[in-house]
Amino acid sequence: MAGHNKWSKIKRGKAVADAQRGAVFTKLGNQIALAARSGADPSMNPSLALAIDKAKAANMPNSNIERSIARVTDKDAAQLQEVVYEGYGPGGVAIIVECATDNTNRTYPEVRNVFNKRGGSIGEKGSVAFQFDRKGVITVKASGEDALLTVLDAGAEDAQEEDGEIVVYTDMTDLAKVRDAIKEAGLEVTDAELSYEPNTTVELDDEKQEKLMGMMEAFEELDDVVNTYTNLA
Repeated sequence: MAGHNKWSKIKRGKAVADAQRGAVFTKLGNQIALAARSGADPSMNPSLALAIDKAKAANMPNSNIERSIARVTDKDAAQLQEVVYEGYGPGGVAIIVECATDNTNRTYPEVRNVFNKRGGSIGEKGSVAFQFDRKGVITVKASGEDALLTVLDAGAEDAQEEDGEIVVYTDMTDLAKVRDAIKEAGLEVTDAELSYEPNTTVELDDEKQEKLMGMMEAFEELDDVVNTYTNLA
């Protein structure tokens, strides 16, 4: 595995700060509503269970969670769809932008404008996706060889210790199963989600990195954007 890149680490820190402000509730609600399309019972729908866990970790009220699930059966509610945009940023860095939207005629121009105004270009479907692998990523609050062996025994494909935590990689279909096994082994899971992990990375000088970070933060400010990924080293 190429490992979590620089933007992934910055984004994780930003998510904690946003959660403290309650600024992520709309995005989390959209993720729950999308996941609930495959079934409103989290015990039978691992994707929904993961989305709910993520919302609870951000202190999202249960009433908000219930409303998000109910959107699936509410005929008067605008129905969301998941769309993924791809493109390139400064220095040729590959970018994937995941969105949840009820109006692609609004979302696409917003995403395209960020690409254009920040020194990048939006691409066609598949133009950069081949540079990423779809993986489950679990963050575990632990360190040391024993903890690494524990997560590998739980079914992880790979695991790396980073900044006092262990980042665990799984096949996308095994995410919920491995997360539960890690919890049952007595380790604390602080995050678990599906991710686009780069299979190759690009290095940038400081100036281009700063421009790229500005672009990624601009994407994150869009209400319809639920996640962003780059192959920056």
